[in-house]
Amino acid sequence: QVQLVESGGGLVQAGGSLRLSCAASGRPASSYAMAWFRQAPGKEREFVASISLSGGRTSITDAVKGRFTISRDNAKNTVYLQMNSLKPEDTGVYYCAAVQVLGDKYYPTSTYGYSYWGQGTQVTVSS
Repeated sequence: QVQLVESGGGLVQAGGSLRLSCAASGRPASSYAMAWFRQAPGKEREFVASISLSGGRTSITDAVKGRFTISRDNAKNTVYLQMNSLKPEDTGVYYCAAVQVLGDKYYPTSTYGYSYWGQGTQVTVSS
């Protein structure tokens, strides 16, 4: 089992940047595909980005493509979400998720693909 703790959220003006971190403990993060999801008030949780075991493969939702980047440092058991050119519509609680996998080809984009979740970190973008 793995425990996930997000950090790095906060209040930022539109056009600004934040970097979210997700620290994994309990088992090596290198055993897991990882992802970021977000949930705005009154809306369903939605996919933002996912990354394979090695970090060599990623998937990014169209709404943030070109602005957000997902990366990982398996030596530090940490996954990152670099968010640039933030918009008010990026506001929400951002969640880190993980699923144990055997290879590098599985890094789902659906909430149903993930077994473990962090508690979330709030991101607020003011206009």
